[in-house]
Amino acid sequence: MSRNRKEQTMNPPVQATVPKDPERDLEIEPFSSHLDRLGFRLTRQITTTLQINLGFLCDQRCLHCHHEAGPDRRESMGSRTIEDVVAFAGRGRFQVIDITGGAPEMNPLLPNLLQRLSPLTARLMIRPNLTSLNNGKGGLLDLLKNYRVVILVSFPSLDRNELETQRGKGVYSKSIAALKRLNDSGFGRKGSGLELNLISNPTEACLPKSQEEEEGRFRQELKKRWNVEFNRLFAFTNVPLGRFQHWLSQWGKEEDYLRMLVKNFTPLTLDGLMCRSLVSVSWDGYLYDCDFNLARKLPMGHQRIHVSEMEAPPAPGTPIAVSDHCYACTAQSGFT
Repeated sequence: MSRNRKEQTMNPPVQATVPKDPERDLEIEPFSSHLDRLGFRLTRQITTTLQINLGFLCDQRCLHCHHEAGPDRRESMGSRTIEDVVAFAGRGRFQVIDITGGAPEMNPLLPNLLQRLSPLTARLMIRPNLTSLNNGKGGLLDLLKNYRVVILVSFPSLDRNELETQRGKGVYSKSIAALKRLNDSGFGRKGSGLELNLISNPTEACLPKSQEEEEGRFRQELKKRWNVEFNRLFAFTNVPLGRFQHWLSQWGKEEDYLRMLVKNFTPLTLDGLMCRSLVSVSWDGYLYDCDFNLARKLPMGHQRIHVSEMEAPPAPGTPIAVSDHCYACTAQSGFT
């Protein structure tokens, strides 16, 4: 358990944040049955994105993390698996390659991976932690700039207390410092061609606010208070897995939260779900339909397949493995 556990403990859920369902005593319909009732079969379209999870090592222990990543995790992609992943990326001709974790920048093999992946895709992305970026040396930023890597970072709230409740004491000021450093390198600045995007997510058991409204609010406040700029903000729903699921269970809110997701299910989100165009490869080389299924240990199409066994990306029409956490990706405007 983190030594900062006391500071990081999320507040008891505000009762109003999870609407009371008048049918709360009814059994929650499994996601797969819900799709069957709609006459919808969740299958792949053309797979255009390769997501690579370099491991669960992280300098933070965020209380919404679906992987329960942290400083004590030892799962990390090694050189042999990286060889298999690079070979698959070459065969797959993916439009987008998305590197995630944990904190992917803490894997010492990342620089070599960036160099080898850059020629293989039109859009290379990474999801680092602002705190570790701020603590690291300038070499990584130079590499990211040189390869014009798109940076996507978590910045859940403009409120210091809310952000640090979720991500840890002292993280707010370190995150602002890292954003300034990224801006100084050109990321997020107009005309630079270097993209910096933010992710915001609720710090309570509720759905996110309007993405358009949040983007405008974040843009105005960060510019006014810190002269920080960014390109886009994505407002995502917390998925009931990992530490967030444990927190919901601790406060007796897990069923209410899932019912809220079910109540806000939007069929229009199904066509654009990321799992329909993405394949995720774990730190150990096994394939999943998305990073959430990786956390749930639910393999791609319910079949345990190693990346070295794949001659090409999964074909259109291939079934996608689902479970009840998928309700988070289909609530309101969805997880696309």
